[in-house]
Amino acid sequence: MAHQDYVSRARPKKKRSHKTQPSGVPFKTKLFGFVTFAVVAGFAYFLWSIKDNKPIEPPKTITKKQAVVKKKTLPEPPKEKWSYRKELAQKEVEQSTYEVTDKGPWKMQCASFKSDAQAQALKAKIAFLGIESQVVKSQGKNGTWFKVILGPYQRKRSAEKDKHKLRKNDILTCQIWLWR
Repeated sequence: MAHQDYVSRARPKKKRSHKTQPSGVPFKTKLFGFVTFAVVAGFAYFLWSIKDNKPIEPPKTITKKQAVVKKKTLPEPPKEKWSYRKELAQKEVEQSTYEVTDKGPWKMQCASFKSDAQAQALKAKIAFLGIESQVVKSQGKNGTWFKVILGPYQRKRSAEKDKHKLRKNDILTCQIWLWR
């Protein structure tokens, strides 16, 4: 087969697009021209419509003599229907005293065990957190118990602070009580 020269061939004619008019001007160009003309015409109409508007005049100043005359001509205010204004002016507020009583020292008990070894292990775990605790031996109906106690705390807020610190480290069984 012989080599064909595609460059020397004439290009095929373009089909006319549905967006162009027979005159050759694209539809988008005509639309842009029409919109531009409409905006300019609208702006010109706006300027023409406001050309006869007069500026707003500032209010006239009133002399003292005119103000006195106006004050004299004002009607008296209506009589009040309610008497609460007078009552409120004469009323006095009762004050009571509120005293905060300190209920006493607080303690926090984290656990109670049957064996001293378990109580000592929890005490060591609490000591690693930087909180001082103690193991107290107590006699109950069910035998001897070893309680892990923290405190005494002068304020309940400081006990709550330590309780939150213990909760963050998975010691969840602590309860705060008054020291008795």
